[in-house]
Amino acid sequence: MKKIFLLLLFCLVGVQVFSQLRTVDGGYKSPNSQVLGDKRLDSLNNGEVNVLLSGKTKYTDYKIISHKNDTTIVDTTLTIQKYYKFNFLRKDNFELLAFHNQGQTFNNLGYDFSNISAIPDIGFRAKQFNYFDVEDVKYYQVPTPTTEIMYRTGLEQGQVLDALFTLNLSKRLNIALSYRGLRSLGAYRRSLASTGNFRFSFHYESPKGQYTIKGHAVNQDFTNQENGGLTETSLLAFTSNDPNFSNDRGRLDVNLNDAENILEGKRLFFEQTFKLLSSKDTLDNKDFSNLKIGHSFVRDSKFYKFRQTNPSDFFDKDRMIGDISNQTNYLVYDNQLFLDFNSKYVLGKFRVKTGYITYNYGYENLQNNLVGITNNRLKGSAVSLGADWKGKINNFHVNISGTLTPGSGRLSGKDLYAEAFYKKDSVFEVKAKLRLNIKMPNFNFLLHQSNYNKFNWENDYATVGTRVLGGEIISKWGNASVDITNIDNYTYFDENGLPDQYSGNVNYLKAKVSKEISFGKFALDNTVMYQKVTNGSSVLRVPEFVTRNTLYYTDNWFKGNPLLVQIGATFKYFSQYSANAYNPLLGEFTLQNNTKIGYPTIDLFFNGRVRRTRVYFKADNISSFFFKKNYFSAPTYPYRDFVIRFGVVWNWFI
Repeated sequence: MKKIFLLLLFCLVGVQVFSQLRTVDGGYKSPNSQVLGDKRLDSLNNGEVNVLLSGKTKYTDYKIISHKNDTTIVDTTLTIQKYYKFNFLRKDNFELLAFHNQGQTFNNLGYDFSNISAIPDIGFRAKQFNYFDVEDVKYYQVPTPTTEIMYRTGLEQGQVLDALFTLNLSKRLNIALSYRGLRSLGAYRRSLASTGNFRFSFHYESPKGQYTIKGHAVNQDFTNQENGGLTETSLLAFTSNDPNFSNDRGRLDVNLNDAENILEGKRLFFEQTFKLLSSKDTLDNKDFSNLKIGHSFVRDSKFYKFRQTNPSDFFDKDRMIGDISNQTNYLVYDNQLFLDFNSKYVLGKFRVKTGYITYNYGYENLQNNLVGITNNRLKGSAVSLGADWKGKINNFHVNISGTLTPGSGRLSGKDLYAEAFYKKDSVFEVKAKLRLNIKMPNFNFLLHQSNYNKFNWENDYATVGTRVLGGEIISKWGNASVDITNIDNYTYFDENGLPDQYSGNVNYLKAKVSKEISFGKFALDNTVMYQKVTNGSSVLRVPEFVTRNTLYYTDNWFKGNPLLVQIGATFKYFSQYSANAYNPLLGEFTLQNNTKIGYPTIDLFFNGRVRRTRVYFKADNISSFFFKKNYFSAPTYPYRDFVIRFGVVWNWFI
């Protein structure tokens, strides 16, 4: 937690220091000029972005830039969608089922196969829900130093803090520092979660825009004590609501008392472009313009470690003697060269690219000399070729990205993503998408070593083929989306925790509809998801129905409307299904056939906004007082009991 408070102190000091800066190019105003206007921010409509600035600075000048250079603005409004994202992931987790303590993993209520990587990853997917990939890091463009602090309480002396500080040293150079730290003890034994995500990002553009560079450095760590779930006796005490344990879940016995797993990751990324030919150089020839040559570089390293002081029969009776400390390493270098240009013949921007990738996965030495595996490392390299296209005709947009990695190695494969959408102002947007992906399974399916004999394997699996066809409608009348997914050679962990490939095709349908109904100061926000696995339901398991319904009241309180409030209740339900079991040694979810889960939950909330500060009070799972004790996140892992949480999101613009 020292890191969290040091970063907070840095942000506060930085705000005071940089608020005094003067620049000759207009990057900042003088200390005597006020940035925030005199108009009351709470007098704005809730739908407006209420960062109101005086002089030449406008709220639209505070920009957030994505990896793909899509731009949004800093938003300090209070909406129901912001409430859904007020968790340690800072994402709407409608399709996820959280474990009881924040910082732990999530079970899946739905899957999105359209958002998958082009090459295999290290695996250990249950540890990566809070992992920042290249696409997750944001860049900024702000006229004055900007800070955002998010704080949220956890369980049993726990909390999460997400702090951002960004400023432009000039109009063309921005830097941003972010740190998300979490530590939460949890209500059950051996459920401590401690995580950290440090991000530093920057972007620079030369005075005439001829040279640009952006990049980031990320350091992440995720440590979890693992208890293996409740014992059979404790499960009976939990489901029967035994009064001896209802007020102190720490008295319930668990399967593991000395195990923990850790995932750490470090990444360095930068992308630079140099303009060879600009629009001004081609005034007489509009057929071809803005020719750029570029280079991107990624160094991404991860390691996963499972530690246990005293091995137990919970995982396997056959094992090596002594303490367990199995560490898996993964290192990737990705260099890419590309050429960008604009042309009327392609109706927009076109990029051709080629890359060289190397990977190194495995173990420093053999972890187990009892199972006959002799290979402790997988290495290789590959050359990729590809192209990207962004086209536009009036309100019709097309984005296509394709990559081919030829050869027969572990990185060989194909990846194509295409989307087309038509947008009519703020009235509606219609979108269609297609994903075609062929690649090897993640590396932990191919090679894994452990002191436990059972969890040692070296496999030569076939490539996994994924095809997704989807559509989406976003309008003021409601939103709807449909995804149809077909997967060849779907790879999974079976009931024994061993990797396997499904010999047939998996066909998966997901349809989602959302609509908010308003009546006066009240609103009912509804989201319903229907899912069906027609082939392969034995290996891909999802609930047939998931619904979330929020009834809430919104109003301005007190004279002059200084406080905007939202008060309401959220009902969430998913139908029964054979949810996957969690294996803490593998850091993965596995199949199981013994337990079905599915239940409703009710949460109450009180949210408020005063100027640029949003405050959140939430009563989690109040339904635990009157519903059966059958709420589980995974077999033997209970969902959270009733708990009251408090949190705040605070923006400063100096």
